Amino acid sequence: MNDSKIKDLLTKYKRVTVVGISSNPSRASFGVSQILVERGYEVDGVNPKETQIHGRPIYPGLSDVPQPLEIVDVFRASEHIPALVDELIPLKPKVIWLQEGVTHPEAEEKAKRAGIEVVSDLCIKKEIYRLL
Repeated sequence: MNDSKIKDLLTKYKRVTVVGISSNPSRASFGVSQILVERGYEVDGVNPKETQIHGRPIYPGLSDVPQPLEIVDVFRASEHIPALVDELIPLKPKVIWLQEGVTHPEAEEKAKRAGIEVVSDLCIKKEIYRLL
């Protein structure tokens, strides 16, 4: 995906659901979600062990997150992406964003065929700093 398209997604959609968000400040998902909040994004997250991070609601599962979903930012290992895509397709997010180091070409293609934009192997925080 080119820079223009990524910038368009980051400006068009202001709600980000962080899958795998953590309250541990040493985890990347903590810092990235904090920057998203500071930049004015409406952030919530999915983690069955948490209820609130950065003053934002955290839900036990994707089906518990209020709809509609815009950007779903994924902090999960690549091997979990096929099941996650299967769970996300009926929820119809606008974008699935797979963080740096996270890719699964077959699952990404399945999401695209379902009409979902996919960004993979890029850090949303770095892209915000770089493009906005």
